[in-house]
Amino acid sequence: MTYEEYLDEVTTLITELYDISDAAAIKYVMRAQAADFFTLHDDDAEMRTQERAEQDARTVYAQQHKPPAPTPPKKEKRK
Repeated sequence: MTYEEYLDEVTTLITELYDISDAAAIKYVMRAQAADFFTLHDDDAEMRTQERAEQDARTVYAQQHKPPAPTPPKKEKRK
């Protein structure tokens, strides 16, 4: 697949695996691309496989996804 098709596939896999919006998945992939995560993929077509896309989708999601901070317990009012 082409480099663009590969990025599309990684984006699609993120939305399917993690049930997040297309817009969020696109941002994750764009950030990873800006951080040169996919640089070697652009140069080496052998890296752009379905299996590698699945691995990269998991890696990109793990690197980009930040779960919400825990909510501190509410203080009870003393009488």
